[in-house]
Amino acid sequence: MVPLLPLYALLLLFLCDINPANANSYYDKVLAHSRIRGRDQGPNVCALQQILGTKKKYFSSCKNWYQGAICGKKTTVLYECCPGYMRMEGMKGCPAVMPIDHVYGTLGIVGATTTQHYSDVSKLREEIEGKGSYTYFAPSNEAWENLDSDIRRGLENNVNVELLNALHSHMVNKRMLTKDLKHGMVIPSMYNNLGLFINHYPNGVVTVNCARVIHGNQIATNGVVHVIDRVLTQIGTSIQDFLEAEDDLSSFRAAAITSDLLESLGRDGHFTLFAPTNEAFEKLPRGVLERIMGDKVASEALMKYHILNTLQCSEAITGGAVFETMEGNTIEIGCEGDSISINGIKMVNKKDIVTKNGVIHLIDEVLIPDSAKQVIELAGKQQTTFTDLVAQLGLASSLKPDGEYTLLAPVNNAFSDDTLSMDQRLLKLILQNHILKVKVGLSDLYNGQILETIGGKQLRVFVYRTAICIENSCMVRGSKQGRNGAIHIFREIIQPAEKSLHDKLRQDKRFSIFLSLLEAADLKDLLTQPGDWTLFAPTNDAFKGMTSEERELLIGDKNALQNIILYHLTPGVYIGKGFEPGVTNILKTTQGSKIYLKGVNETLLVNELKSKESDIMTTNGVIHVVDKLLYPADIPVGNDQLLELLNKLIKYIQIKFVRGSTFKEIPMTVYTTKIITKVVEPKIKVIQGSLQPIIKTEGPAMTKIQIEGDPDFRLIKEGETVTEVIHGEPVIKKYTKIIDGVPVEITEKQTREERIITGPEIKYTRISTGGGETGETLQKFLQKEVSKVTKFIEGGDGHLFEDEEIKRLLQGDTPAKKIPANKRVQGSRRRSREGRSQ
Repeated sequence: MVPLLPLYALLLLFLCDINPANANSYYDKVLAHSRIRGRDQGPNVCALQQILGTKKKYFSSCKNWYQGAICGKKTTVLYECCPGYMRMEGMKGCPAVMPIDHVYGTLGIVGATTTQHYSDVSKLREEIEGKGSYTYFAPSNEAWENLDSDIRRGLENNVNVELLNALHSHMVNKRMLTKDLKHGMVIPSMYNNLGLFINHYPNGVVTVNCARVIHGNQIATNGVVHVIDRVLTQIGTSIQDFLEAEDDLSSFRAAAITSDLLESLGRDGHFTLFAPTNEAFEKLPRGVLERIMGDKVASEALMKYHILNTLQCSEAITGGAVFETMEGNTIEIGCEGDSISINGIKMVNKKDIVTKNGVIHLIDEVLIPDSAKQVIELAGKQQTTFTDLVAQLGLASSLKPDGEYTLLAPVNNAFSDDTLSMDQRLLKLILQNHILKVKVGLSDLYNGQILETIGGKQLRVFVYRTAICIENSCMVRGSKQGRNGAIHIFREIIQPAEKSLHDKLRQDKRFSIFLSLLEAADLKDLLTQPGDWTLFAPTNDAFKGMTSEERELLIGDKNALQNIILYHLTPGVYIGKGFEPGVTNILKTTQGSKIYLKGVNETLLVNELKSKESDIMTTNGVIHVVDKLLYPADIPVGNDQLLELLNKLIKYIQIKFVRGSTFKEIPMTVYTTKIITKVVEPKIKVIQGSLQPIIKTEGPAMTKIQIEGDPDFRLIKEGETVTEVIHGEPVIKKYTKIIDGVPVEITEKQTREERIITGPEIKYTRISTGGGETGETLQKFLQKEVSKVTKFIEGGDGHLFEDEEIKRLLQGDTPAKKIPANKRVQGSRRRSREGRSQ
């Protein structure tokens, strides 16, 4: 039998989870929690948490109790009588009820003796001892001690007017318990009906003009007393009035005028303004400030980012909380001891300047929202390597303020030392793949979307349940939108695909057996045609031990071979890093059976088998490498010899045997294209000079033209081909190519060789057609003239790659060549042993 939780533990869970609407108030809820925490000390004992090194005490909330800290500082637990109760000698806890008295007498009961004394000398005593109903927000003795000495002396020197008026400004002409003090209400005081701003926060803190109620609900015969932690000062000015009168806020005032927001801060409301001082504005780079102030949209965003539509007093901040600004984005307000922090930075110089329409906190930093930043300024500390390279390689200047861009910024750890040591031209091409020509926000991305980079590359977007990936790299949290663009953060460097599935397999000898079986099954076209596929490609190790006779056996049953191969292929592109970790993803293969994928510790499991390599991107899909042959568990085998072979190759499942069972024929639908090829051989004439040989080419050059129509989705019978040949003679103007190379030996001495080649360029042209055009239309295209092109190629630095070599490197044909250490990008970061940028 499961042991029952103690009753008090269940009650605690209830109190921590109770709906505030069902409690009298947030204050009452926290008080009830404190009472339960202190019940072991006796009846009516409340547990309070006092911040070490201070006199500040709070009734314990669930959050603060378990953290053992308030505002990041450790707390110690105190046990005191709950409000309204008192101790009795020789008895545990607080079993006695405090005596009830009039308001004046109650001031002494709660220990507010200084307020009681001032009520006496100002002749207020007679009023609060007599008939009526009052709420007295009584400053504690410590609150009077903390009051400015000049102000206090002035009150004491004029007790019948100034002191009396000050005390009346702490009073309301009716009884109001904490449950009656609603968040955002303004109640008139007994001095000239000056408003008292009430805030009742979810953490149980109740404030009046930002003074915290530290001991509430002490009932009197003619009202109630709430002890507060500071003396209330008279307020009669608005936020606008304060800004116009404060010299140290002249820069912020000017910005408010520029953005047409100053007058709005004079209207009624409950605002919180974080006002940067003049010194804060002086810290900004001059160019940044001028750009923002010269842009009406950016300056308005800057101003609104400093304003909340709610009144947030400092005493209510006991931990980090997120608030929405008038600009629309959020800021995090927290505390570190007595200091207030914004977005994790301690910057509040002076707090709780209360006005008639809100509260002002003075700060020593200017808060710049993302919406006022240029796109390159959106990058954070984890993307500094990317932004440094963008600046060093001259790409930052291409991000015009009046344009719109999207940065796909890899984190610092994505840049290895090998990457940073690349030829600068190659590195620049890589970075261009991470900058889009348009602004694309996170919510604008969708699966199958094609994005064009400033380098002309096209990138594919893949959207999964818990991840968004572009090509091989998936996003991490941190997407932002700025004034002229957006930024998304990626785990790895994005590598656009250059080759098809078939080409990738063909260039890797590990897949030679699988490729031969693929061709034997007439499935090659499936991996060459455009599409979106995920291929689980078995290496030659998966066929280890298979004899030539067994291979012929497998090839001999074409349906069986197709079923096995197509079980390794599934429609759609599924990036391994896009899967939610630890969760099984069930996909349907082209063969028809299900395959099971799971990401565990950065490894992709395919039917519980570890993938040896994953996320090899191609133009028509992605490859995940496996070293075992995969087989659908729900498909039986009916041939003894085939079963023996499959059992030899496949160990991770028990293959079913049903004698006489045959594999179903899978109808193959593939994309077809119309292709015409026209070849004209050039005539080459060699002219030998006295000092240098000249090779001259005349006549039409070899021209290969490929024309493709829109995909036709149809059944292709074995051996069938679709070919359309269009005749016509192209008219091509002369093309001259001059190549300056290294000197060659013509005679006994070395001289310089110049090769001049004239004639049409070998050109490849692709024509897209919907299949409805006639041959005449295509002939017209072939008859378009080619402009004259002249290209000079000279030998360069041996440490730099030629353009064609760079192109081949990007296509993955050869490993990247490093440049010497002195060729490293200036200012690029070397990585520490821990893999972090230094």
